[in-house]
Amino acid sequence: MSAGMLPVLAVMLPVLGMVLALPLGARGAERLTLALAPLGLAVAVAIAVVVYGGSAPIRHELGHWAPPLGLAFRVDGLSAAMMVTAAVVIGATALFARGQFGTAAGEAETRRAFAFWPLLLAIWGATNLALAANDLFTFYVALELLTFAAMPMVALDGKRETLEAALRYLMFALLGSVLYLLGVALMYGAAGTLDVVVLASRAGGTYPVLLAAALMTAGLLAKTALLPLHLWLPPAHAGAPAAASAVLSALVVKGSFVILLRLWFGVLPGIPGPMAAQILAGLGAAAILLGSVAALAQERLKLLVAYSTVAQIGYLFLMFPLIASMPGTETAAKAWTGGVVQAVAHAFAKAAMFLTVGLMAARLGHDRIRDIAGAGRALPVPMITFGLAGLTLMGVPPSGGFAAKWLLLAAAIEAGQWWWALVILCGGLLTGGYVYRVLSVGLRAGEATAPTRSADGQGIALVLAIVSVLLGFLPLGAFGLVQIGRLDLGP
Repeated sequence: MSAGMLPVLAVMLPVLGMVLALPLGARGAERLTLALAPLGLAVAVAIAVVVYGGSAPIRHELGHWAPPLGLAFRVDGLSAAMMVTAAVVIGATALFARGQFGTAAGEAETRRAFAFWPLLLAIWGATNLALAANDLFTFYVALELLTFAAMPMVALDGKRETLEAALRYLMFALLGSVLYLLGVALMYGAAGTLDVVVLASRAGGTYPVLLAAALMTAGLLAKTALLPLHLWLPPAHAGAPAAASAVLSALVVKGSFVILLRLWFGVLPGIPGPMAAQILAGLGAAAILLGSVAALAQERLKLLVAYSTVAQIGYLFLMFPLIASMPGTETAAKAWTGGVVQAVAHAFAKAAMFLTVGLMAARLGHDRIRDIAGAGRALPVPMITFGLAGLTLMGVPPSGGFAAKWLLLAAAIEAGQWWWALVILCGGLLTGGYVYRVLSVGLRAGEATAPTRSADGQGIALVLAIVSVLLGFLPLGAFGLVQIGRLDLGP
């Protein structure tokens, strides 16, 4: 098999698994998902090895028709790194979810279990499609698949509040889809193609192109849950199963973010202008500060972690003005690497944190922060996991979050935009505040010693948290993978 088929295989494995899982029932779907997880990880690692070893993106023309007449997959270093991240998070989530959605031999199958496994595979396939696609309409297809797979996972328990949260999520997602699709139509009318590489040479700074870029950006921000378009995310997390929250925070919002990077630095390099990039980063800074303050005020663990996601997403947008103001420089390379490492480290840390909170809620029977005193004694591994994931979110060395935030901070100083460095430092302090709040209560002596369920899966969450920390030990040369194939440096 040629290397060009690897991206196709990365997309088709989970999609075919989703289709095959439907007639197999809950038990068969579970086994199929667990069998596909290591295969998908092997494919993702192979893609990363090929991209890194060849120092060039993998490109495959579907049906051997070249754009603009045909469609092509293009996997660069950013896509390869995110595909490996997605494979690990999906595999870990699948193992963890066996405790809640598994069906033992002789046990009656449930609708929730039957729905969960195909939806998990659908999210995986849609994420890989968003990472491998190279045209604006296929991005749209990937976004819709992500939405219509993630939304039902939010409402799996069927309660009224979770159904309301899922409908709110759907309304924001559909708004984002309409705006994005309008932008795609305008872009096609202006340039006559939707292929990212071809558009990079055809799209100019005309009014239709700028309007299309604004519409698509607004739509993608709604799906990424950047403040003030974040209102759907905390309620969606509040009642969703732990496994659903893990993939929603770690992967689903990252799919639309990667597409936004493709739009700004692939289709329109330099066209939106420094001021537009400053506005995006300003929204990111507001998300960091206000999201962290909101997390500090929460009384429930799941809502605290959900607002933490709102805050951590903000860091991803600090890279935009640093790249736009100094394109092609070492400073821009630092900002790009810092943003991507932040996305990867956040994915592992937040997946670990949501799984841990789910464990604690199941064990204690609630997730009220004020009532978790004694959890450190009753649940030592989950408390350690929460602390390790918190180190990454805070950016404490030597975690992956520290590497990401240090690169962004250094790039901000080098670019003369010191105000973003202040935001990064303040955000780290606020993150430390809400992480310390949970740990200080949990490690206090108390009565949280009577379990209502077992704490199965705590080792899986711990491994994810450890990975988020170990990312900080990688030499910066290893992060060179994410620089390969950057379209703002040329096709």
